[in-house]
Amino acid sequence: MLSKTEASKLDNRGTASRGLVIVYTGNGKGKTTASLGLAVRALGYDLNVLMLQFIKGSWFYGELDGAKKMAPNFSIISLGKGFVGIIDDNKPLSEHQRAAEEALREAKDRMLSGKYDILILDEINYATSMKLISVKGVLDLIRSKPRKLTLVLTGNNVDQQVIDVADLVTEMKSIKHPFEKGMSARKGVDF
Repeated sequence: MLSKTEASKLDNRGTASRGLVIVYTGNGKGKTTASLGLAVRALGYDLNVLMLQFIKGSWFYGELDGAKKMAPNFSIISLGKGFVGIIDDNKPLSEHQRAAEEALREAKDRMLSGKYDILILDEINYATSMKLISVKGVLDLIRSKPRKLTLVLTGNNVDQQVIDVADLVTEMKSIKHPFEKGMSARKGVDF
């Protein structure tokens, strides 16, 4: 096992100073959770991490209070208007589109601020697949990414063009889920 000092030395080989474009996608559970795990790892090296949520809005999720406990190096900002077209959503699609477009602008501003080592765009792939924002807008964002910043994009139905420009793509595949047995979502596990 490497010490923190030895691990930091590995970062001096050149390629580690280039941030990655990482995509977590697929129909299985764990995309946001994987990005949160990456954030916790980064916090161990005193890196600054920001998560912008493109869909989640009005509902409470445990990660919101968890992030407060990891401040100031980690924060989450929910910019969405909630899940689109399901459960209690009665907002017009145009309201979700405006929120997602504003989230994309916010992402670019935050990304270019130089304050963050890792920027997580949670559910951005859903936002493109539901036509809340354009794939072109996401590709433009990726192309303007500062060299050292790692950019993480989560959500199902990622566009092939995003896959093509990403450095790492992981697909979560659902094999079995408690919902199939009628079990509801669990606090601390699912939300």
